[in-house]
Amino acid sequence: MHHITNYVTVNDCANITLCIGGAPVMADAIEEVEEMVSMAGALVLNIGTLNSLQVESMLKAGKEANRRSIPVVLDPVGAGATKMRTEVANRLLEKLKIAVIKGNEGEIGVLAGGGGKVRGVDSMGLDGDHAGIVREYAKSTGSIVVMSGATDVISDGRTTYLVDNGHAVMGSVSGTGCMASSVVGAFAGSNENLLTASTAALVSLGIAGERAAKTSKGPGSFKMALFDETAALLPDDVGRLAKVRRG
Repeated sequence: MHHITNYVTVNDCANITLCIGGAPVMADAIEEVEEMVSMAGALVLNIGTLNSLQVESMLKAGKEANRRSIPVVLDPVGAGATKMRTEVANRLLEKLKIAVIKGNEGEIGVLAGGGGKVRGVDSMGLDGDHAGIVREYAKSTGSIVVMSGATDVISDGRTTYLVDNGHAVMGSVSGTGCMASSVVGAFAGSNENLLTASTAALVSLGIAGERAAKTSKGPGSFKMALFDETAALLPDDVGRLAKVRRG
């Protein structure tokens, strides 16, 4: 799975991809992104540490992924925090066919015009009907929209799922949102039903988070335990422990 991602969480994203059973590559040089994405099952674009050269690499890789029908996952990190981030997120959405848009409440709220609040790269919340906002945004974009939060919301514009798996400590550890996008990418690359894939990805990481919280002593040990528990997940765990309801 090809990532063009941010340097704060790049190692975490690579590790969680390995733990969930994928094969990560983290390459953003414009000279090679087309060739690299041609070998990938999915492309994850994450604008967390944004710069203009990276944007051009994202566009080039994304167009090649589109040409080859490789699903593209966009994580619009910090959209709404600065004019540049919002404009870049919208530019990528305009120029590329994005299979899955995965963001937090603030980011999705901003992009959907629902009044989300963002400070830095952190969500400051979203007022209103989360499921309704996600559903309408999915309908207008033609993408699967994933809003992560205490309850994750996933919709294709027709069917909406709410996922209650996870643990509060996940919000206290840098990188869990980016890791969620990587897990979504891994599932999207192996399942043509992107709504099911995205929901299963959030369930899987949520279950791993619940288990990690039981054995960890704080944020540092939690992150290590999250990798361990993700690697230990079995398909039966996901089906048996999923907390999913219709929205």
